[in-house]
Amino acid sequence: MRYQPIVPSRAECLQVRGLRHRVLRWGPPVDNPLVLLHGFQDCSDTFQFLVDQLPRDWGFIGVDWRGFGGSESTGQPYWFPDYIADLEVLLDALLPDRPVTLVGHSMGGNVASLYAGIRPARVGRLVSLEGFGLPRSRPDQAPAKYGEWLDQLKNPPRGSRYGSVGELAALLARRNPRLPRGNAEFVAEAWTRDTGPPLQLHFDPWHRVVNPVLYRREETEACWRSITAPTLLVLGGQSEYRIRLMEDAQDDLFGPHFARLTVAMLPELGHMLHHEDPQAVARAITEWFAA
Repeated sequence: MRYQPIVPSRAECLQVRGLRHRVLRWGPPVDNPLVLLHGFQDCSDTFQFLVDQLPRDWGFIGVDWRGFGGSESTGQPYWFPDYIADLEVLLDALLPDRPVTLVGHSMGGNVASLYAGIRPARVGRLVSLEGFGLPRSRPDQAPAKYGEWLDQLKNPPRGSRYGSVGELAALLARRNPRLPRGNAEFVAEAWTRDTGPPLQLHFDPWHRVVNPVLYRREETEACWRSITAPTLLVLGGQSEYRIRLMEDAQDDLFGPHFARLTVAMLPELGHMLHHEDPQAVARAITEWFAA
């Protein structure tokens, strides 16, 4: 049976740097709502599981990044720093002149962590769910990366298509045995738009084009070291993405880069930990807030 939300969401739209962005709100209006930032190919809707497990007197704002969910697409390759600029405009519009609480998953956690180091006065608390950056790159990888990018521009990516929401839900459940079937059905419905059959993902396929500029982890770590906010890093012990970082993935190696870091390891969960066991993630967040 499809997951049934407990706390209803309310949708609105904002123009941000020339693109329409979809915003979701949950809970009562409060001065310092948690700002929820989703990961790659996801959307703010799937924070529903986590919202339903957190205290009822908390407020939440979820944002769909450009080209994801209900936000407008560019129809061309994306540049990662645009998410940082979009976040600043959104915060200035929604929560001006106050430190904010950011909660980001994966890509959203990486954006939140970078922003917290770039604008330390704007972030009062930071929660990163599996947002630990990418593997280090080497300068000699640049020619091949630029070549791959040029090749992909000649052959634009196509979006994935599915016969039904149930088909996508079954695929998600097979790929991730930790994901409850009801949650998989909710995610599948949130990720698709009614264009068919076949159904298409709420996801601009131009996101699949590689970034021609190499990821420089040293610069990311420099931003982390500028963060002044208390930071909670929640990691999944079964995360397939953290394994790819190799030596950089050890939880005790994050400490030197964050001034006020707490690491919460959830050993039975994977990268999509807030989809798999939102109660465990909510417990880690509420205990850290209380402490």
